[in-house]
Amino acid sequence: MNRFRFSRSGATGGNQAPQSSPFGEPQKPAEPLRPAAPRSATALASDDINRDERDLIEAVQAQLINETDTISRREPEYYAHRIADLVTEQIEKSGRVIPERERQRLIRLAQSELLGLGPLEALLADDTVSEIMVNGPYQIWVERDGKLHESDARFSDEDHVRRIIDRIISPLGRRCDETTPMVDARLPDGSRVNAVIPPLALNGSTITIRKFSRVPLKASDLVTRGTASTELMELLRACVLGRLNCIISGGTGTGKTTMLNVLSSFIPDDERIITIENAAELQLQQRHVVTLESRPANIEGRGEVSLRDLVVNSLRMRPDRIVVGECRAGEALDMLQAMNTGHDGSMTTLHANSPRDALRRMETMVMMAGMDLPLRAIREQIASAIDVIIQLERLQDGSRKIVQVCEVTGMENDVVSLSDLFVFQTQGVREGRVIGRIVPTGIRPRFLEKLQQMNITLSPQVFGNAIPGLR
Repeated sequence: MNRFRFSRSGATGGNQAPQSSPFGEPQKPAEPLRPAAPRSATALASDDINRDERDLIEAVQAQLINETDTISRREPEYYAHRIADLVTEQIEKSGRVIPERERQRLIRLAQSELLGLGPLEALLADDTVSEIMVNGPYQIWVERDGKLHESDARFSDEDHVRRIIDRIISPLGRRCDETTPMVDARLPDGSRVNAVIPPLALNGSTITIRKFSRVPLKASDLVTRGTASTELMELLRACVLGRLNCIISGGTGTGKTTMLNVLSSFIPDDERIITIENAAELQLQQRHVVTLESRPANIEGRGEVSLRDLVVNSLRMRPDRIVVGECRAGEALDMLQAMNTGHDGSMTTLHANSPRDALRRMETMVMMAGMDLPLRAIREQIASAIDVIIQLERLQDGSRKIVQVCEVTGMENDVVSLSDLFVFQTQGVREGRVIGRIVPTGIRPRFLEKLQQMNITLSPQVFGNAIPGLR
């Protein structure tokens, strides 16, 4: 019988994979494989990879490296099938007799370690998981239905976590090392990734993944989930079609990007849309979309392209709509100027706990542009540019709701004035769930006249009573 003995960190070849192979180099030469008792079939990466499994993966890895040196690189599907064949060969060489379910589990395990993201693969494939939080190699938490739960998945050690981080960010041309210990990135499906490594992360490398739905949510999905009402979504659709400038505000994890995706889906297909993000996450379905992504500085501190640079450049690209994933700093000034100079219907998100706080945050970000503008001038820009603020909140039961929709009505005594159109009314808590609904205030927005001029109609039920002049 055979046995393979490899170092724990050799499963994927160190922190950086060689350019000649997608699998890395094995740490030690192969030795015979030790037979082991069959294990019951379990979910992929539900526990630590034991020594026999690591040895098996190392043996498959070594064989793949040898083959890759003699053939041109193939598509990932080829390697996935080849890994399955090699796992079967290694099991047969060892003389082990194992059930078919266990063999399939070992194949999936080897594929996830050599081609995927190791113990994160099963969590990424789980549609009930909305967020994944890795707190060092031995602690992984997930969010389900707005609640946090500790997962049984584990990494082998710190090197294992670092290899997975490198595998995520390398295709994007980004790096995460001692000189740049923090990085923002994304997965191919648009899921947002943030990683922090030692010495900043004292408990070991940390990974936070905000998962996106494989199928982008639609307005009807938000209504079904109770995030919004049918009447409110009809109003928001009219606002987008009427080219009103919208700000989506909320705290962390309240669903701002999801809401931005839904609002963007209302944009007509014949308009040119330019999206600007730090890490491309938006999932617009229109055909005429140009996606721009900022770039961090290289190892020499050069070559950085900021969000503000992209917003300024987008004005030269003949956009009908500009969609900024999130305003965080001086790009807010350029966004306001774009909204005030003919690029109506633009949208962005920002972090704030209320619509009034969103206005204050916008003022602060404009000041960060370093233009030394008077506060009144900034507020006049905001009052002129922004039409609607949509406030999102994650309630104590984990549900995400639109809690307030406001119209920016202008300036009164040097203060930007707001008018509530919809508010969320809480009716109590029942069996741990918040009971409530978003209802209209009965106030008719001033932008109704603009919508009428564009031949956009709203049903009388939107504001609870008949709307004069509309059918």
